[in-house]
Amino acid sequence: LSCTWFLSIIQNEFRSGKIDLDSTMKLLDKLQIPFDYVHVKHVFKKTVDKRKAPTINIEDFRAIYRTLVHRPEFHELFCTYSPNHRVLTAAELITFLKKEQFDTEANETTAFEIISKYEPIEEGMREMSFEGFIRYLNSEDCLIFRKDHKIVYQDMNRPLCEYFISSSHNTYLISDQLIGPSHLWGYASALLKGCRCLEIDCWDGSHNEPVVYHGHTLTSKISFSSVIQVIDKYAFAASEYPVVLSLENHCSPKQQEVMADYLENILGHKLLSSAINDEVPTELPSPEALKFKILIKNKKVGTLEETILRKGKDSHGETGEIVEEVNPSDEDEADERTPLSPMSETSKRKSECEYTPPPRKKPKMKKIKIAIELSDLVIYTKSQKFESFEQSRESQKCYENNSIGETRARKLVKHSAQEFIGHTARFITRIYPKGTRTNSSNYNPQEFWNVGCQMVALNFQTPGVPMELQNGKFLDNGGCGYILKPEFLRKVNSTFNPHKVSGESTPLALSIRLISGHQLPRGTLLKSNKAEPFVQIEIYGVPEDQAKRQSSVVKSDALSPRWNETFTFTVQVPELALIRFSVEDQIALTGNEFLGQYTLPVRSLSKG
Repeated sequence: LSCTWFLSIIQNEFRSGKIDLDSTMKLLDKLQIPFDYVHVKHVFKKTVDKRKAPTINIEDFRAIYRTLVHRPEFHELFCTYSPNHRVLTAAELITFLKKEQFDTEANETTAFEIISKYEPIEEGMREMSFEGFIRYLNSEDCLIFRKDHKIVYQDMNRPLCEYFISSSHNTYLISDQLIGPSHLWGYASALLKGCRCLEIDCWDGSHNEPVVYHGHTLTSKISFSSVIQVIDKYAFAASEYPVVLSLENHCSPKQQEVMADYLENILGHKLLSSAINDEVPTELPSPEALKFKILIKNKKVGTLEETILRKGKDSHGETGEIVEEVNPSDEDEADERTPLSPMSETSKRKSECEYTPPPRKKPKMKKIKIAIELSDLVIYTKSQKFESFEQSRESQKCYENNSIGETRARKLVKHSAQEFIGHTARFITRIYPKGTRTNSSNYNPQEFWNVGCQMVALNFQTPGVPMELQNGKFLDNGGCGYILKPEFLRKVNSTFNPHKVSGESTPLALSIRLISGHQLPRGTLLKSNKAEPFVQIEIYGVPEDQAKRQSSVVKSDALSPRWNETFTFTVQVPELALIRFSVEDQIALTGNEFLGQYTLPVRSLSKG
């Protein structure tokens, strides 16, 4: 049957006798198996080189198909469950599903659903041929990422501060922070990736039109109105849950009013411009309650009560003042722009035992003018300067959020992790990259997720491990940009400490069998499809869970390398752990070349 089915699909193409590479690719497409052009071209070339002709016949095509599709590791698995080595009956497929895929509830209905979905040979619809088995193993049903985590499955009715929120830093930049271009695509791209918190740096522009760019640099400028139009278009393309616009506002009150007009007129009903039921909350509303809403994060004059009392009144031309400290000695910007002085061994040892903040000079104060029209659009995300955990506990309101630079935040993680967790259980906390990262590099977000920081803002335009961790983490919960924090990070009096894990989580024994690779991307440094691939498996999580394992190197094989190696890990806090698989090509003289990676939450791993 398999042979008849195969010939029925391909024989028309060989009416004239032979076919070239383009026709070979089209025919492989017709057979509905994913192919990599470079690998097909390489196998095709080997075949025609033997024949010393630019075309192949039907038998050659069959051999190419088998080389690319009939993977030995698939065939070994198939034959383990198929006594006749030709087909799997429904009963044999159920045995495979229970033993290999850990599907304890697999039954005849499950088996026939899989057969009807993947079996290409219609005559054998009650059984699964090797061709059907290949298509099943190559399908989304067999991905390592759990199917039930591809949809929103978490409770979305908890207060906003109980979620990790996918967040971007300097969203308008698509390159570096000094001379790179600002571009609307930065916003569209971030939103299409499920990002829920965008940053907008606003400055006075000519003709009373506010502009967006990285101030005091040579980065190009885009109009504030065009940014809001793009956000209006793409805000809910990837997720229906709320978007927060974090305004870094350097505009005069006059242009702040222009900004408020654009926000109201362009976003319309999507803009959250008043408190739900005109009530001052005792806790933040939930993502569910704020579906399809856009929130403004900015400094605010006065309280939410005052905003509610002003509702419906014309505030045009009115301004208010906020008094703030100018670069106090312990503030983020001072930390981030001043190189750290070298420490002596004695003081270094001392600092590891105890942390004493430097003595504070009397701070200078500055007055910031804010247009009431813009201020009144800030409802549940009021930007509040972070002073200390103690001060926040005593006087911060639930709708006031803090932004802390990575340098200061890292010190707080190191010396006051439990206090930090108590803080993030109450208030939304945004972490942002230090100012010296002029090349738009990123920090490791994991250490801040470990203490419950909700908005760990990264430069989305910069590829690398930090963004791979970000993308991997937010695959969870249907990619909606909100992930419910583990319970031990949501409790105000939590005893959890990422540096000393004890009993808040159930450890997980994880076993990964690395079987094989297939049609790996070719390294840029090689002309053929040869490679010397190896795989690194890394765990990112609390410090105790950080681990890295490496496979052996397979010589000269990018088409179908085999490893058959098993790696085991004990993960103490699986709720916070991510697993990253990366494939590299070992190149003797120049080091290793990165070929690809995949990162996902440990809790989203599918067995089988």
